[in-house]
Amino acid sequence: MQTVLKGKTVEVIIDSKGPVVIIGECINPTRRKKLVSSLQENDYGYVLELAGRQIKYGAEILDVNVGFPGVDDVKLLPEVIGAIQEKFGVPLCIDSPNPRALEAALKSVRGKCLINSVNGEEKSMAAILPLAREFGCAIIALCMDDDGITHEPEKRLAIAEKILERALKTGIKEEDVIIDPLAMAVSADPQACLVTLETIRLIRQKLGLNITQGSSNISFGLPDRDMLNSSFMAISILNGLTCPIANPEKITSIVRATDLILGRDDYAMRYIEHFQSNEI
Repeated sequence: MQTVLKGKTVEVIIDSKGPVVIIGECINPTRRKKLVSSLQENDYGYVLELAGRQIKYGAEILDVNVGFPGVDDVKLLPEVIGAIQEKFGVPLCIDSPNPRALEAALKSVRGKCLINSVNGEEKSMAAILPLAREFGCAIIALCMDDDGITHEPEKRLAIAEKILERALKTGIKEEDVIIDPLAMAVSADPQACLVTLETIRLIRQKLGLNITQGSSNISFGLPDRDMLNSSFMAISILNGLTCPIANPEKITSIVRATDLILGRDDYAMRYIEHFQSNEI
């Protein structure tokens, strides 16, 4: 399954049988006070710095989220996207729970972007899927619905199937639905990672769609988070993860290494290039 995204000048293909594509997570105000303050001042210099640094370290798509308390995201999100696309050509993942902000952003975005996200709640599907169809976007589908987050992999798969069916009826192509199986904190639930991994395996086996996840969620509240995230990333890729949302500075090395081990990097070209270009 191939999901094709396009930025101003760059096309990226997410392939369920190909090398992993990293979606950079860092343009997100959560726990980033400097980003919040700069956005409040309508100063996009730090946003551009984050964008450039993530691309340098291996991000091929940039997730863009400007949500923080009191923000007018209907105004701010298109402005930030415009600033990023003025300087960088990579595809964008537009990240907002506000349909009005998403619509405003989609009117200004160049290329074919990814919407983050829709879930199995009727309200969410009714609001977000028509936007994806209207603007020709791909969509991230979260495996949760009106009953919340289930801890049973088969039920998460069923939610993914429900969103996919609704997306197809809305006019969205199958390959433009990317599933997020939900990675939860293992500190709160010892089985959380196993549930996510089994969900990934089921989605790959039953649906064959591309799969994403917020890769740092599992380590919340624990020491040496980078080690935990890296370990989980490698196992997730083996099970079928194709396009994680992550900090490329911390995760690209393990992604490149895993791709190489799985035979997705002929003659270790991508692995070597990553280390050479960043002098690691």
